[in-house]
Amino acid sequence: MEWQPDEQGLQQVLQLLKDSQSPDTATQRAVQEKLEQLNQFPDFNNYLIFVLTSLKSEDEPTRSLSGLILKNNVKAHYQSFPPTVADFIKRECLNNIGDPSPLIRATIGILITTIASKGELQMWPELLPQLCNLLNSEDYNTCEGSFGALQKICEDSSELLDSEALNRPLNIMIPKFLQFFKHCSPKIRSHAIACVNQFIIGRAQALMDNIDTFIESLFALAGDEDSEVRKNVCRALVMLLEVRIDRLIPHMHSIIQYMLQRTQDPDENVALEACEFWLTLAEQPICKEALSGHLVQLIPILVNGMKYSEIDIILLKGDVEEDEAVPDSEQDIKPRFHKSRTVTLQHEGGEGEEGEEGDEDEDDDDDTLSDWNLRKCSAAALDVLANVFRDELLPHLLPLLKGLLFHHDWVIKESGILVLGAIAEGCMQGMVPYLPELMPHLIQCLCDKKALVRSIACWTLSRYAHWVVSQPPDAHLKPLMTELLKRILDGNKRVQEAACSAFATLEEEACTELVPYLSFILDTLVFAFGKYQHKNLLILYDAIGTLADSVGHHLNQPEYIQKLMPPLIAKWNELKDEDKDLFPLLECLSSVATALQSGFLPYCEPVYQRCVTLVQKTLAQAMMYSQQPDQYEAPDKDFMIVALDLLSGLAEGLGAHVDTLVARSNIMTLLFQCMQDTMPEVRQSSFALLGDLTKACFLHVKPCIAEFMPILGTNLNPEFISVCNNATWAIGEVCMQMGVEMQPYVAMVLNQLVEIINRPNTPKTLLENTAITIGRLGYVCPQEVAPLLPQFIRPWCTSLRNIRDNEEKDSAFRGICMMIGVNPGGVVQDFIFFCDAVASWVNPKDDLRDMFYKILHGFKEQVGDENWQQFSEQFPPLLKERLAACYGV
Repeated sequence: MEWQPDEQGLQQVLQLLKDSQSPDTATQRAVQEKLEQLNQFPDFNNYLIFVLTSLKSEDEPTRSLSGLILKNNVKAHYQSFPPTVADFIKRECLNNIGDPSPLIRATIGILITTIASKGELQMWPELLPQLCNLLNSEDYNTCEGSFGALQKICEDSSELLDSEALNRPLNIMIPKFLQFFKHCSPKIRSHAIACVNQFIIGRAQALMDNIDTFIESLFALAGDEDSEVRKNVCRALVMLLEVRIDRLIPHMHSIIQYMLQRTQDPDENVALEACEFWLTLAEQPICKEALSGHLVQLIPILVNGMKYSEIDIILLKGDVEEDEAVPDSEQDIKPRFHKSRTVTLQHEGGEGEEGEEGDEDEDDDDDTLSDWNLRKCSAAALDVLANVFRDELLPHLLPLLKGLLFHHDWVIKESGILVLGAIAEGCMQGMVPYLPELMPHLIQCLCDKKALVRSIACWTLSRYAHWVVSQPPDAHLKPLMTELLKRILDGNKRVQEAACSAFATLEEEACTELVPYLSFILDTLVFAFGKYQHKNLLILYDAIGTLADSVGHHLNQPEYIQKLMPPLIAKWNELKDEDKDLFPLLECLSSVATALQSGFLPYCEPVYQRCVTLVQKTLAQAMMYSQQPDQYEAPDKDFMIVALDLLSGLAEGLGAHVDTLVARSNIMTLLFQCMQDTMPEVRQSSFALLGDLTKACFLHVKPCIAEFMPILGTNLNPEFISVCNNATWAIGEVCMQMGVEMQPYVAMVLNQLVEIINRPNTPKTLLENTAITIGRLGYVCPQEVAPLLPQFIRPWCTSLRNIRDNEEKDSAFRGICMMIGVNPGGVVQDFIFFCDAVASWVNPKDDLRDMFYKILHGFKEQVGDENWQQFSEQFPPLLKERLAACYGV
């Protein structure tokens, strides 16, 4: 006997569905309680499916809602449905998948795929065969409803469908889907392509076996009049470009012609899918060859796509010029991630390697439209193509640019400025001749009456900051800086944000060139403090921190400290310990403390105390959580990481002055716990702090060395690159303080270090730090380390040849010389590498130069003139010259 609802029960359920559509919060709460009561009855779910599939007298939204409540129940406790209820629901779904209402069909489809994703594909063997059979129905609704459900299942369970678990249903499904590419209904054609598209990236075997049919069927649909179909065709071609470019190459010319048309499709969703094609193609080795002949058509299309659409301008409130007094809504503020401290060395010809992370976010000033759109995609495509074609792009662009940049319509002018920014990285060389006249024009655009023009001008100017700084300062740096500082105080929040970000980029490029203007810069940044709403305040911290990093100790002037510190400390006092805004403020203060050095002394005590408190609170909360996870929340360990990093900044900036603070706190005990934390970023920051405290006040570190060294040894695991890097560096710093007393600990770390320096594909920073630390270990304990020379001398020499002369390099090379003294035979095989490393020194200290001299001459005497002659024949000419000039060999 089929289940039938009880009239009274049905009325209760219907009343509940009606109430749940009420906007009143009290009613909503009552609904939730009622739901929980009704869920105690096993057949409550039968009522819900009955309303969805059979109660045609009710309105569609109510029936659909009944299905969605059922879907949530399935998600929450399907496992506990009685088998009779589960079977009834499944049967009703399949019998009603062809409901005349599109809303009800879609709801049933969602319900089916939710049941299927609860591990029920295996337990519901008739589902796929039945849905595939229903595709053949003469009735459009049944066919469309089944396809809708299949598309959802393909999206949710693509991997499972392509596995042995269900004995490979795709072998039947894919050929079946391909037949429907020719169906007379566009909705069905669209479903069919969308289903197959789910299996491209995973390279499902059944699809690979039918790949040529698939591609031919796509080509047949190229001119389809339905935009959803065209969108799915474009999406398929973009994915095939990544996965099966070999099958597309023979047709590449016509595919490109097709995509050029589609990128201009009147439907923006189609145009966006098509525009992705250029982004993907740019990553393929064949890009240059395939696109060269088409740039003349493609470039104008991309440039045209870079204009704001009318909808964008409405969403961006493009006509609102002043909004600085409007508070930010909290959901506008993206979570920030703190980048933990990593210790790096300085290289020849410039700063540490950190600055190499390119600008990922194409056009930063569009943040509020964080959804991907045609403008962003076109700009990103132009950026990557500029990197592929370099200056070959310019003949197609320059004629357009002139018309855009000086256009009277602000929307077109704005897109021209974006174009100029997008090509900055790839076409820099070719743009240089035009920059002297473009710069003044762009700087003038910073004063445009439209806020969106001012903000994009900030971004584009920042992309040319490197060139600006390479010119005499009065030419462009000074006017640019003057105008950017005015924009930091703009009345429009988007412009403030763009100007602050651009200024931070300029600071990184200009470094000490900014010193003459510090007073003026600080006045502006401090004034902005009182003016900014929440979101931009966070960016302002970053601009101040970057300024400190860029000008360093030049900031340590009473007049500058007087301007900068009071507002920072006022903010610091205002924020609670659990406020995430502390992150950017702590990062900023860490940079400021490092730059100000002794100038930070008057402020250090409260800052130090609070950091220790943050670490202590976080550790305590972690402890409570691990003991009673049901009673306590897991702590946000970022508070502890940022606090450890600021303590590092203090130790680095204050040096020996940090001594009294450390003496009066339990930081060493806390550090012992942090070094053993389960979270790698916590350990990474702990080891950085350990190294900095070792340099600043070893007196307090020394009593803990016996406990700390084994922990450092176990963290020499290159799987966690940054943890391993900082632990290695800290060991090297400890060596320099311990001297001969390091001897009992050498065995704990030496073998791991030798293993790391010989590992293939180890990042440069880690290799360099490892080499320094091995050298320092050898400097304090040559007898213990020298026997291993032949195992590390070669990679040791190659990893240190590009490091600038500095203290770390000095101590490491002294160590190598002492080890060669103990075990000269250990370098014989690789002596040429040692010669090359010695030649990398520009100005070694006199006694180190003597050590090099003795080793080189000793080796020459040992082998005799003739053998030395033959040996030195292998030297590259430059090396020969340097050794002859500096060491007379």
